[in-house]
Amino acid sequence: MKVNNDKKAVAAVLSRGVAEVVVEKDLRKKLLSGQKLRIKHGIDPTSKDLHLGYAVVYEKLRQLQKMGHQIIFLIGSFTGRFGDPTDKGKARDLRRKEDVMAMAKNYIKQLSKILDIDQVEIRYNSEWYDRFSAEDLLRLMSKFTVARMLERDMFQKRIQEEREIFFHEPVYPMLQGYDSVMLKSDLTVIGLDQKFNELQARPLQEQAKQTPQDLIMVPLLIGTDGKQKMSQSLGNYIGITDSPQEQYGKTMSIPDQLIYMYFELCTRISNNELAEIEQMLKNNVNPRNLKAQLAHEIVSIYHGNKAADKAEAEFTKIFKDKGKPTNIPMANFQINQSLLDIMVGAELTSSKSEAQRMIEQKAVHINDVLVTSWRDYRPQSKDIIQVGKRKFVQLK
Repeated sequence: MKVNNDKKAVAAVLSRGVAEVVVEKDLRKKLLSGQKLRIKHGIDPTSKDLHLGYAVVYEKLRQLQKMGHQIIFLIGSFTGRFGDPTDKGKARDLRRKEDVMAMAKNYIKQLSKILDIDQVEIRYNSEWYDRFSAEDLLRLMSKFTVARMLERDMFQKRIQEEREIFFHEPVYPMLQGYDSVMLKSDLTVIGLDQKFNELQARPLQEQAKQTPQDLIMVPLLIGTDGKQKMSQSLGNYIGITDSPQEQYGKTMSIPDQLIYMYFELCTRISNNELAEIEQMLKNNVNPRNLKAQLAHEIVSIYHGNKAADKAEAEFTKIFKDKGKPTNIPMANFQINQSLLDIMVGAELTSSKSEAQRMIEQKAVHINDVLVTSWRDYRPQSKDIIQVGKRKFVQLK
């Protein structure tokens, strides 16, 4: 496949949804040259599902892949066992290799929703780190200083708060940098929070007589709470594998101030359409209408237009017309089960404490009647339990 080095295409890939480029002049020259670049993105499997925060990076990779460049998706099958300390207030728990590899399989399947997976070079850093000797590791560590590794903000915060920093944690950026040497990376595409780690690759590549990789950094997507970056652990995420109805409903729940960001980072509308969205927001167009368009765009990417149309109709039926979903999931129950147990078992909530909190917040209805006390409920077949505005189950 011939590389597209058109000036407009290069300008677009370096501008839309980009927070920073290192080194922009060098990268622009590479992209305009027509050279097929080796573009790395690495990820440590830490959960079974990906969300739209990850997809911001993958959409940029998709643009570069369509231009004819080689995408290298690096699974941290070694580094994922102990994890990146970035933004962490304490050391991550160590994982088994088998668990990491099991999660990696899920990632590749989900990635295929965005990239042409048959054209992606999938690699695992256990290829080289499982063969590393103690001497190899010491030689790598000798190229960095303790002061350089500990200058990171999360380590400085831990020092101030007299919390531990374990020896393996400052080694992580060195290993991430060395990945680029092994893959002969010309460019890496990452979130802004990975800048420090990926910068460590450049001097290592120079020492290996390679041209240092450039960096495209994309913004960190703010989650549905409108406050913190999207994260499974915070519960403010829209999953790539969420159902069309879940994706649509979650997108409709984002704060109005995030509409433009989500259009820019999470959709494939043209730059002209994006400019129109920006103008409509300035003209105080009803944000609900824009969010409906946004939700449809997002669901279409991951499930197709028909599924997006159906999700839109379901949303309208539930929220505008105050109806119930066409297909309500069924859930088993036992006569002596408490409402809290049923809600957790039916995956309406993740825990009993969350279930109780939802009841206290007046967010739980049974057969359209508000639940005020979970202790009073006696389950019966065909009861419909609703949590919040979008979650329903019917008892068998």
